[in-house]
Amino acid sequence: MARRVFYSFDYENDCWRASMVRNIGVVEGDQAAKDNTWERVKQGDEAAIRHWIDDQLNGRSCTIVLIGARTADSCWVNYEIEQSLSSGKGLLGIRIHRLLDQHQQESSAGPDPFATLTLPDGRQLSSIVQTYDPPGESSKEVYAYISDHLEDWIEAAIAARQR
Repeated sequence: MARRVFYSFDYENDCWRASMVRNIGVVEGDQAAKDNTWERVKQGDEAAIRHWIDDQLNGRSCTIVLIGARTADSCWVNYEIEQSLSSGKGLLGIRIHRLLDQHQQESSAGPDPFATLTLPDGRQLSSIVQTYDPPGESSKEVYAYISDHLEDWIEAAIAARQR
């Protein structure tokens, strides 16, 4: 049975790469916000953006953070991680910087967003959330690796949260 997941990512820099991962098809992901929808949402105040994110997270069993060059700097990605954690969703990260964008360019690897967030006991969130850095020399190899392992990574993240 396909899991319903939420994809969290830096929209400005990684929308193209994120759409590649969402199109893998082994899970039921959130529908990509059309450019005009996201532009309208982000023009709202913070409460409206939070409400939209909360609606998108509703009914999902896992949040997949697609990590690019600036993902850790996004206050909205951090909010999505915090909401996912507080609601008991599985959480995992996948580095996507080696997937090509619409200009056929890779990007630089950014910091792990889970390393910048702390748990109530003071540990970094990265101590309990797995981040995957898919191997491969080319974008095609990285994509194939993600495709081959995504379902297992999701199940592992959900199982880890249930413990």
